Amino acid sequence: MTAQRILLATFCLSLSLLASADGLVVDKVYHPYVEPLERELEWRVVWQDEQPDRADREQRQSLAFGRAFGERWFGEAYLVGAGSARESLAVEAVELEAIRQLTEQGEYWADFGLLLELEKEFGEDIWEAGAGLLVEKELGLWSLATNLVIAQEWGADIDDELESRLGLQARYRYARHFEPALEFHAGEDTRALGPALMGDIRLGMRRGLHWELGLLFGVDGDSPDHSLRAGVEYSF
Repeated sequence: MTAQRILLATFCLSLSLLASADGLVVDKVYHPYVEPLERELEWRVVWQDEQPDRADREQRQSLAFGRAFGERWFGEAYLVGAGSARESLAVEAVELEAIRQLTEQGEYWADFGLLLELEKEFGEDIWEAGAGLLVEKELGLWSLATNLVIAQEWGADIDDELESRLGLQARYRYARHFEPALEFHAGEDTRALGPALMGDIRLGMRRGLHWELGLLFGVDGDSPDHSLRAGVEYSF
């Protein structure tokens, strides 16, 4: 079986495992790599509009500091804010996140990583813990990334619920500072497809800026009409 067929099988399996996800589904697509000694400041925002049974102009913003621990682990701590047309933007949660690089780049037919998440909302007994599989395959100048995350919500102020989300990205490595991509995101009541742009800007020895911008459109009547995601990462 070729690497392409195995990657397709992984994609089909990911779709079959989708359960639900009641938060904003469109978000950053993660890659299964850790840069030793790296530290990072990150900001990102997801904004969506016109989705049935949800507030208009819903948004989620995240501000984080992260660093590598050895050659295989990268951890980040986030402050998370949320808002909409009905509610002003306010900090509502703290999130801890870790990426474990499972394989060396190019060691196998694809590169693999593990994503771990833990989130606690302020002022309410609401927790969420998740684990995700990160897969990336290079085909010539294309990089194909798959994120499949399964999460459990629990607490006195929420019904216990098992959630999942899927993120797919096909990125063309045109130039270091400019890489166009096509993304697909899926979860409960969301199926979104659209273009994205990203790139890296070198700022000196071990210093750089990574930027991303994506505009995704709902592919059915239950999805938000459009979702915008953007992010900036400063590494040093």
